[in-house]
Amino acid sequence: MGREFAGKTVVVTGAAGGLGRALCLRFAAAGARIVALDRDAAVLGTQTFPEGAAALRLGCDVSDEEDCIRAMAEARRAFGGIDLLINNAGITHRSAFAATRPEVIRRVMAVNFFGALHCTHAALEDLLARRGMVIAVSSVAGFAPLVARTGYAASKHALHGFFDSLRTEIEPLGVKVLLVCPSFISTGIERNALAGDGGSARHPQSIVGRRSTPEGMAERIFRAAVEERRLLLPDRVSRLSWWLSRLAPRFYERQMVKKLGKEMQGRE
Repeated sequence: MGREFAGKTVVVTGAAGGLGRALCLRFAAAGARIVALDRDAAVLGTQTFPEGAAALRLGCDVSDEEDCIRAMAEARRAFGGIDLLINNAGITHRSAFAATRPEVIRRVMAVNFFGALHCTHAALEDLLARRGMVIAVSSVAGFAPLVARTGYAASKHALHGFFDSLRTEIEPLGVKVLLVCPSFISTGIERNALAGDGGSARHPQSIVGRRSTPEGMAERIFRAAVEERRLLLPDRVSRLSWWLSRLAPRFYERQMVKKLGKEMQGRE
């Protein structure tokens, strides 16, 4: 049977485009009431939803704890409570650590890790009362190394430690936790990647395998949520990386650097 989302309130961060927008549309199609959060309120305001869908669009900087508290309170006032929180907002950098200013990594951590922490803490009372669910969109970089993205990998590893530990506290109380670890998706996160100096990364991005579409990834995440899964490795590269990084970690590292090592050339 699985978990039903019709009539439930679903909060999605990073909702203005890419995977966030696709997640909003997929859960809206299932009958959920959508609260779309994004720092870019102007772009978010142009979003359309299926006719008859209940949706609330709110500007929110997830790195700002007070902004997250305000957004969850508005969601609560509009729809009565939060049933599912999807921590999707994220940024990355593409730069060797030696050429990366510490404030760049702090910025990545502020969005990717502390943003998820802020939103989860602000929504937790509702999630507990409604026996809800929280989803964290992580990455292959959440369980394996990733060259030229030390800050990004650190933020995603932190998500795993946080949400795996949080699960032990709240799953006995009825709240499910799902970690999603895709490889490459056709979204704006890499196009907007930071360079080591905090500007825009200018060197080309390297990838492994094919990029997933946001719509295809949203569908896989939706199905995993219905099934109340704990971990989703949604594509071939993520599944292969999971096993290789555990069974043959040095081989994995060599192959990863061989495929993505060009990123080290971004010494700006």
